[in-house]
Amino acid sequence: MRSTYLVCYDVCDDKRLRRVFRTMRDFGDHLQYSVFECQFQPADLARCRDALGDIINAAEDQVLFIDLGPTEGRGERVISALGKPYSPIDAPCFVV
Repeated sequence: MRSTYLVCYDVCDDKRLRRVFRTMRDFGDHLQYSVFECQFQPADLARCRDALGDIINAAEDQVLFIDLGPTEGRGERVISALGKPYSPIDAPCFVV
């Protein structure tokens, strides 16, 4: 069964940060800075965790996987914002 996850990361080193960002683009939709929405089957989640585990420094960095539940039957995605309005990112993003 496919589930929706928010994957959020806090990476201390710029080089590792860029590598994590590039890796996450293969797994989900970039929502905001270090936040991605992903639809994972259990094998996909394991592949993502393994790929990120090879990049991050476990003593300095953190990656959170927030399970939002099954993808089917969730209805439309609704994102609301406080402050600046949310706008989907259609253009490529560059982390410097």
